[in-house]
Amino acid sequence: MHGGNLPGRLDKSPRMSKSLFGKAYVNVAPSGYLKKIFEEKGYKVFYIPNTIPIDKYHYKKRSRFEPRILWVRSFARHYLPENAVYSLMHLKKYYPEAKLCMIGPDKDGSMQEVKQLIDELNLNNSVEITGAMHPEAWHKRSEEYDIFINTTSVDNTPVSVMEAMALGLPVVSTRAGGVPYLIEDGKDGILVDINRPEEMAEKIRFLIENPEIGEEISARARKKVEKFDWSHVRNLWFEILK
Repeated sequence: MHGGNLPGRLDKSPRMSKSLFGKAYVNVAPSGYLKKIFEEKGYKVFYIPNTIPIDKYHYKKRSRFEPRILWVRSFARHYLPENAVYSLMHLKKYYPEAKLCMIGPDKDGSMQEVKQLIDELNLNNSVEITGAMHPEAWHKRSEEYDIFINTTSVDNTPVSVMEAMALGLPVVSTRAGGVPYLIEDGKDGILVDINRPEEMAEKIRFLIENPEIGEEISARARKKVEKFDWSHVRNLWFEILK
């Protein structure tokens, strides 16, 4: 089962959902969030997390954090990409040199809307939009940045967030959907309320001003996502396949 909108789909299409998930031999959820939602509807669900090949992610240890922010997601309205720009706007009150890089394809015209916003806020020299990039390319590019943000209003277990954790980027994310099941606030990431870019900027500032905390968060996050490697996750699949 995949997708942050699935809980809404259960309510929107109850008969189809019952036919599909009710007749399935096994339902597998990649997050504790979806598992909980589906169990509340009476479906039997197993939890098996998404996997990432941890050895392919170079962990960059950061002992200091600059206001260089990375956002990686499709440009879609429910991901609230404009809030990355607004967060930067608030951050620049304290750090005029702050930079934002946004990586991802355009899905619904949101990219153009974000570009217009950047122009209106006079942030053209502070924001770079690359479009879609191959994973290996953005992983390498991530070494130029120090903090990863996730602005979404709907989510499950975003792989890009897992990847950022593996790469050593401390994550500041909204509490959308399944994100709190992936990130423990203050321990291996920082969570903020949805649609609160000013709060997100304050948390970014907190990491910059308290690098020892950012370093600890990064280390714990890497340790957590190491458990999402196939060498661990495969055993959960083997239990079902038996």
